[in-house]
Amino acid sequence: MQTSVMFLDCPAYLDDYAAARCGLPAAVEYRYTCESSDGPLESAKIRCPRGHGFNGPVEYLTFTSSGRSAHSSAPGYSDRGQR
Repeated sequence: MQTSVMFLDCPAYLDDYAAARCGLPAAVEYRYTCESSDGPLESAKIRCPRGHGFNGPVEYLTFTSSGRSAHSSAPGYSDRGQR
C-alpha cells in the first residue's frame, strides 16, 4: 500500500488575461495510465485547496519555471477558463 502523497503546482489561471497562475500545491487524487498512439501516458486527477481540478496527462499538468506547460505545443490544448 502506497501512503505518500504526490503534489503538483496548480496550473489554473487566476484571471482572464493569463497573467497569474494559482500555483498552490494540488494533490494528486488518482493516478492512471492512458493508451495513445505514441505509447502509454502517465495521467492524474488533481485538485488544489482553492477547488481547481484537472484531469489529464501529467506532462500537460506540469509547468516550467517560465509558467509555460511542459507540453504547451499540443494541438487543441488550452487550460484557460479552468477555475
